[in-house]
Parts: sequence; structure tokens; C-alpha cells
Amino acid sequence: VFQYTYLFGAFSPITGDKFLLEMPYCSGDMFQLYLYQFSEQNPEEYKIIVLDNGAFHKCKWLKIPTNIALFFLPPYSPELNPAEKMWKHIKRKFTNRYFKSLNEISEFFTLTTNAINKSIVKSTCAFNYIFSSHFWSV
Repeated sequence: VFQYTYLFGAFSPITGDKFLLEMPYCSGDMFQLYLYQFSEQNPEEYKIIVLDNGAFHKCKWLKIPTNIALFFLPPYSPELNPAEKMWKHIKRKFTNRYFKSLNEISEFFTLTTNAINKSIVKSTCAFNYIFSSHFWSV
């Protein structure tokens, strides 16, 4: 029997903020819930989420909150997504570990992600294209 849990997250290379939610499924419904919850964190802030072309990211029925914009990367270019570097950082902590239950994994997620401070987010996610004036003038 396989059991799963999923970690949804966004990381700001500008402020160092992060927003993570553990979800029971990886689906459009869960992504919609994530978007609503994320929009409520600092609701006055406008958020741009860089995404790959996962099917659940592009559900036609999604309601994108007014303080969020979705920016899709070209197909097959995960190396351009700053969040991928954070996922690599988090996955590295899982290497050669054994968990007896989803609860243990959830606890591990909490400990691992709580240890990620603003400095780690900024240094890990700082891509030159994000800070380029050319990128923002397009």
C-alpha cells in the first residue's frame, strides 16, 4: 500500500518569504485551495508565481485571486524556476531517511521547512533574470 503527501510552496527571492502547505493530493482542487490560502498571506502584496506546465496548474476552472499572477515557464525548463532550487534543498534532507508513517513525514516537513529562513530563501532562489530590469520591462 502506498500513501502520499504533497508539499506545495512558493518562495520569494526578493523578500525571502515562503509559503508552504502540505496537501493530501496533487490536483487542481488542492492547487485552488493553495492559491486561496496564499492570497490571504499578506493580502495587500501582489504575488507572481513562477510555474511549470503541470496539468493541475492550468485547470480551466481555476479562480486566480486578484493579488496573484501565474507566470508559466517554457515547457521542459525547470532549471528556470527558483522554487526548484528550494525543492532540491528540501529533498536533500530526505536522503537516506526512513519514515514509518505519513505523520513522521509531516513532522519532518515542519521541522525542515521551519529551519528555512529568509536568508536561505534569498540566496537559494536568487536568479539573475529575476533582478534584471529587462525581465520586468517585457
